[in-house]
This record gives sequence, C-alpha cells and structure tokens, in this order.
Amino acid sequence: MLGPVTIRVADVSRSLRFYKEALGFQPVSDAAGLPALGVPGAEGADFPIVVLKETPEAGPARHASGLYHFAILVPSRPALGRALRLLARAEVPIGQADHLVSEALYLSDPDGNGIEIYRDRPRDQWKWDNGTVQMATEPLDLEDLLREAESEPGASGQLTSGTRIGHVHLQVSDVQKAVRFYHGILGFDIVATWQGAAFVSAGGYHHHLGLNSWSSRGAPPAPPGSSGLESFVIKVPTTEEQSRLAGRLQDAGVGVSESGGALRARDPWNIGLEVTV
Repeated sequence: MLGPVTIRVADVSRSLRFYKEALGFQPVSDAAGLPALGVPGAEGADFPIVVLKETPEAGPARHASGLYHFAILVPSRPALGRALRLLARAEVPIGQADHLVSEALYLSDPDGNGIEIYRDRPRDQWKWDNGTVQMATEPLDLEDLLREAESEPGASGQLTSGTRIGHVHLQVSDVQKAVRFYHGILGFDIVATWQGAAFVSAGGYHHHLGLNSWSSRGAPPAPPGSSGLESFVIKVPTTEEQSRLAGRLQDAGVGVSESGGALRARDPWNIGLEVTV
C-alpha cells in the first residue's frame, strides 16, 4: 500500500488553489513548511495524500526520468463521477480510459505534474492469466459517469472520505533496471508487462507502480529544480518487514537512513522512498 506523495511545484499558493478548487482537496497539515492536502475525516486527515514542496521557477523536465503520474484512488464510481463534475466546472482538460480493472480520468496540475483519478472495479471482476492481470485502454462513458455522481450521497466540491494514493507511475530510463530495483530489491510482484512498460504490486493488486520508458529511454533523472515527484511513501505491515527491506537495500549498495520510524532511500532516478509501518 502506498502513502502520500510529495511533489515539487513552482508556486505553492497557485497549487493550493488548483488542488482545492479543481480536485476537492482540503488542507490537513503544514508540517515543516510543506502544505499537506487530504480529505478531512478520512485517512488523509492524519496521513496526507499530497504534500507540496515549493521549488521556485520549477518547470517540467523534458525527456527526463521521473514522474509520469500519481494516481488518486476514490472509493466508488459515484465518487469518480463527482470528481469528473468538479473538473468540468473548473474547465480542466482531461483524458479518460477504461482499464478493465479500473476507470480513470487523466489531467495535469499547473506545473505539468501528471495526475490520474480512478476507481477500481471489484476484485472479483479482474481477470488474471498465469499471474498476469489483464488491463486495456478502452473508451470511458463520461456521460454515464456524470449520471452516476447523483446516485450516492457525497459532499459537493470535496473528495470523498476514503480517498488515497492508489499507485504511482514512473517514467524511467531503463524498464529492466527499474524492475530489478522495485521487484528484485524491494520485492514487489510483477503483474503485467506491456509495450515497453512493467507493472508491479503487492498483495494481488493490479499495480502499485507503473514503470515505462515510452519517452524517457536512456534519459537522466529530472533536475532537482524541476517540477515532478520528490518522494512517495510505501507502507509495510510490520517492523520486521521494514527491517528486511532495509537489509536488502543495503546489500544492494543503496544508501539507507532512518528517522522517526521511517526508512529513507532513493531509487536509481533519485526519487525519494519513505518506508513506514
């Protein structure tokens, strides 16, 4: 399971307006000067969903490894319909797709950070073939999704309680190198490979991480001063698993530090990882 993501933005005030007005987030904390956004009354009230790190004059890094998108998982189809309605009112351009296991909306924030908002279909509707989950990219019926928004009570203009980070999708310089790190060292299961991308997960999920090189093959990491993904949180069930993971990282020559019960490291593209229990 994943926890909050920390993203770099050029103007925190501008980003706060966008995430509140277009996406329905609410401020939940301001630790160490980093505004954190979540859903009051949900897990996000104590464990934020998105943390904003101001990096003045940051702009998208072209042809670099780093963030492809982070994905916000809402708990129901009506909640996804309400998210679509809010985006439409804010006149945010969107993409859309039915992935068989999920239904998704795609957009970018003012700094070009990619965002997916999606809902999962029930697990008993997912199809597996020899350990590989079946996914696709089919059209999504947006009009039907908007009608669905009225079928379940929910606060207008806010994300629904239970919303959280569902997965993170990275663009990397070398997919096999990414698989060696996230599968070989961190221990995620490979659940799908498709046209220059790999998808890995834990606990039988369709994917917690996407890894592609569609426009980043051989590319260097995004510069620290660019917009993009600063870090994300991986939650493990026990301190024993956290310790085993620390040992595997150290055996692989990856620098590891610990602070406040969290294990910190960086992946081969300088993206920060924070492992918590």
